[in-house]
Amino acid sequence: MLADSLVCSFRNLGRKKFRSFLTICGIAIGVASVVLIGSIGEIGKDTINRELSSLGLGSVTVSADKKFTSLKLSEEDLALIRSTPSVRSASPIVVDYSSVRMRGLVANTVLWGLDGANSQIITLKPKHGRLLNQTDLAGAADVCVVDSNMANMFYHRENIVGKHLDAMIGGSYVTLEIVGVASSGGNILQSMVGDVIPSFAYIPYTTLQRYKGESSFEQIAVTLRNPNTIDSAAEQLTAMMNRSHNLERGFKIDNISQQKDTLNNMLSVVTIILSAIAAVSLVVAGLGIMTVMIVSVNERTREIGIKKSIGATKGVIMIEFMIEAFAISVIGSIMGVIVGLSLVWIGCTVVKVPLLINIKLLMSSVGLSVMVGMIFGVYPATIAAKMRPVDALRIE
Repeated sequence: MLADSLVCSFRNLGRKKFRSFLTICGIAIGVASVVLIGSIGEIGKDTINRELSSLGLGSVTVSADKKFTSLKLSEEDLALIRSTPSVRSASPIVVDYSSVRMRGLVANTVLWGLDGANSQIITLKPKHGRLLNQTDLAGAADVCVVDSNMANMFYHRENIVGKHLDAMIGGSYVTLEIVGVASSGGNILQSMVGDVIPSFAYIPYTTLQRYKGESSFEQIAVTLRNPNTIDSAAEQLTAMMNRSHNLERGFKIDNISQQKDTLNNMLSVVTIILSAIAAVSLVVAGLGIMTVMIVSVNERTREIGIKKSIGATKGVIMIEFMIEAFAISVIGSIMGVIVGLSLVWIGCTVVKVPLLINIKLLMSSVGLSVMVGMIFGVYPATIAAKMRPVDALRIE
């Protein structure tokens, strides 16, 4: 009996092919919208997390608490922090928001003072030339590494090793030799919102200190060996720094990774809200299913009467129409998932970010679509099941 109901349901869908296709497209559009918006939110969150981590924002920072002391961090403090067993790496944060000029063009730039290629917090991937080394650091050399966005901005190509740029440091322009071009943390964000996030240039932090006339730094970025023990490690670092300066309370630890978690929560809420708005289209598509099936019931009134007169029960008639609603929902969901993922893949290819597929989101979209289709299919199926054979056969 179930097999007969399946055959009848699919046969009826085939009778009005164009009408069935439009109804299925309505479901597909709703599912594709949910998949597209949800995937954009997940991929965006993952991309921002990786970019922030590559910029050193997945760590903690050590700094003097201005409320209790006027001290600044020194090379001795940096060495002390690096010698702590719980610390994987530590780098001074020496940053100057500046401008650079090349070929008569000027651009806003962030100058990052790094402590070499191996111990830095920022992730640099060399593309051309080399990265900064300990020789550059020890000699406070007038060299720099630029990101590929800056190279393309000034020369419309990536390999500009050997060129020179003028950077504004300490109130005057300083000439630096470009020894390398790198793909850096922040490149994706910079390329997407270049008007907000400037280009990056990386120089030895000792060079930046020399031209600014400083020998200390405001903060030290610390990456811990075990990120799960941030709170206890922060207390140990604070106590150690206070002891080294004979202070009761003079230094503080800022958990930047916690701020990143807050941003993640905000992005998750935004994604859920946008997905819920997109899911409204599924309700509209469900109304389309109800309308089409009510029309189908009216068109098949005589057929329903004949079936009931030869022994078909209310349950059989209702199952037949529910299978039809289920088939429309499933086919539309599959089409929507394929279309949504295709659009996501095209977008990721264009923007050059990794494709991230959230299986839970896909299953939820399909499940919601089928549920909506079944709910809106109950009323037409009930009308068909309650129809009296005598009344149905009287219809021409």
